[in-house]
Amino acid sequence: MGIGQPWYTRRMQKALGYEGDDVVTIFKGLQLDIGAPPQFMDFRYRVDDPLHGEFWLDHCGALMDVEPLGDEFVTSMCHDIEDPTFDATAIATNPHAQIRPIHRPPRRPADRHPHCAWTVSIDPSHRPPVMTAHTEQIGRTAAVTVELSPIDHGGDGRADYSGPLLSDLRFSDFSRSALVRIAEEICVQHHLLALGFLAAVRRRADEDKAREITRKQLTGIAGVAAQRIRDALGLPSTLESLALVLSVHPLLNPKQYVESEIRPDGGALELWISRDALVDRDGGWPTLLGSEHLDPLQALVRGVNPHFTVRVVAEDAAGSFWPSTSPKLLLRNASKSPLRRSVPARPSYSKIAEFPCLCSSSERPKPKDSTYGLHVRRPVRAFRRCDARSPRTDRFRRGGDIP
Repeated sequence: MGIGQPWYTRRMQKALGYEGDDVVTIFKGLQLDIGAPPQFMDFRYRVDDPLHGEFWLDHCGALMDVEPLGDEFVTSMCHDIEDPTFDATAIATNPHAQIRPIHRPPRRPADRHPHCAWTVSIDPSHRPPVMTAHTEQIGRTAAVTVELSPIDHGGDGRADYSGPLLSDLRFSDFSRSALVRIAEEICVQHHLLALGFLAAVRRRADEDKAREITRKQLTGIAGVAAQRIRDALGLPSTLESLALVLSVHPLLNPKQYVESEIRPDGGALELWISRDALVDRDGGWPTLLGSEHLDPLQALVRGVNPHFTVRVVAEDAAGSFWPSTSPKLLLRNASKSPLRRSVPARPSYSKIAEFPCLCSSSERPKPKDSTYGLHVRRPVRAFRRCDARSPRTDRFRRGGDIP
């Protein structure tokens, strides 16, 4: 059974006011699940009655990515992963709900449409799956109970998702505060899935190997997410853009769970991250970063500008560290500057990244409390960007009620 899904599904139901125990509630949860982004996976729904319904995927971007790798990979995703994941999502709404395939990949014939189809049924005779110890463990994390931004029900736009199921949920119809809350909840879903992944790997490997594997997962996510955020917002590859990307990146959000501060400092940028936040109690993503483990940060900053890089400036005996990040072109000059050595005044914080200082000693930023810093200097010249991109088509559909 999926470890994180039951917890974050209930969180979104409560946040948007559509709590219930029927098929419509299950389908609304799928529409707002991190695993079903609407431009990537085109879910269609049919509600027969409160206890029965079907959904299918007219298009599945995940299948398009995996299908060229062969049937073994497709079966792993569409059978081994989806079976427990869908059930975990369904029982968050009703313990007697079941999701079962009508048909699913590997596709026979090869161009079969829709890509897959599933039934949803709720029956008291269905035996609820047993909640595993690891699922219960995730349920005790701070991520499950963290309080996020309240939704203003007096603003323009939708403040909740009460009422009928919409065939296409248009996020532009929601109010600003509702969108902020949805984004925060999606970031919590990131963290809960990562914690669940770490718990699952720990069952199969020792602690060091489990953290190494989860760190690689974060590295892959951090860079891709940073580049997508930069591109979605139409940002140039500048320090100002990096600051904006950091402010909304799932590694550092929601702010109620991951405490951080981004500080511009002249021609530099500093990121300070608490070591005593709720995410640290859970052992989440930021705890995987360290002076010997900067790959996630390297990937993140290079998602904004491939000429940014991260290196450690100082580390104290207690493990607090102060890396330095800069455009790659400037590394040689930066390496000639003497390293600053300082111990943060509050050991509950560590200074992580500083994007190096090419100024004189008198001009350098002074050590501050609460340190985990990214300190990035601007490039001294413009770089021409050459990167191949796959063409993508985003489809925008009209909303409408499902009868």
